Amino acid sequence: MNKTVTKAVFPVAGLGTRFLPATKASPKEMLPVVDKPLIQYAAEEAVAAGITDLIFITGRGKRAIEDHFDKAYELEAELQAHGKNKLLKEVRSLLPEGVSCTYIRQAEALGLGHAVLCARRLVGDEPFAVILADDLIDAQVPVMKQMVQVHAKNGGSVIAVQNVAREDTASYGIVSSDAISTGLSRITSMVEKPKPEEAPSTLGVVGRYILSGRIFHYLENQRAGAGREIQLTDAIARMLREEPVFAYEFQGRRYDCGSKLGYLQATVNYALKHPDLAAPFREFIDGTVAGLHAPAPAAKRA
Repeated sequence: MNKTVTKAVFPVAGLGTRFLPATKASPKEMLPVVDKPLIQYAAEEAVAAGITDLIFITGRGKRAIEDHFDKAYELEAELQAHGKNKLLKEVRSLLPEGVSCTYIRQAEALGLGHAVLCARRLVGDEPFAVILADDLIDAQVPVMKQMVQVHAKNGGSVIAVQNVAREDTASYGIVSSDAISTGLSRITSMVEKPKPEEAPSTLGVVGRYILSGRIFHYLENQRAGAGREIQLTDAIARMLREEPVFAYEFQGRRYDCGSKLGYLQATVNYALKHPDLAAPFREFIDGTVAGLHAPAPAAKRA
């Protein structure tokens, strides 16, 4: 029987330079999509998959993430005093009972692989999840829950993948794999950010992983790769020679909220699904689009 996945690592030490100046003093993971920050969507996805231990790999300037999941006595007292019970309930229920948060400081930004390695002491030899908050995935069944089910059946490690445009392969880890069933294959090789003409496929790795505890052995001995960083992809590529690593084509729509366009797309689409905002926001969007396509008024004659 395969071990249950109960721990998730959230690498949140990045600087978020693509969103400057917005991220100069605030973590990119705290950027809101409608009324929740990206990191909360990620944490909720982990909890929905049965994960109880949330491990955040933080860095300088990331205190807001800790504060977000901490108890806010003054805020709760203020909401209670003014009878704002709905908001009070939302603030108190960011995470359910029995879910713990631990924070580890990554002293240097040495890459995703190094960030994951920072969690070794807390994870041990167990299989664990890795979730990148700026990959926001809208799915009927949360993607990490889908992956936990795949892991429970097949064991090994499971990596979320999706088909990407050939011209975009240099932005992803790209896998080669042998099909097992619809949407599931066993990875035979991986390469980090290959040029389009050198990419072995168009299956790109996105920010969801379930990894064997064995990965720490490879990360510990991994040399710096692309971008002079310790790449998680490189360590996985070595590990798959020893044990199975599966590529899973998840069900859901991914938004790359590490990019401005992806972030705006997510904000619009999540707003159109929001129970309180959907109708008036759609009316606004429809009016805006109609205005853009309306003919220009005829010029008045002198």
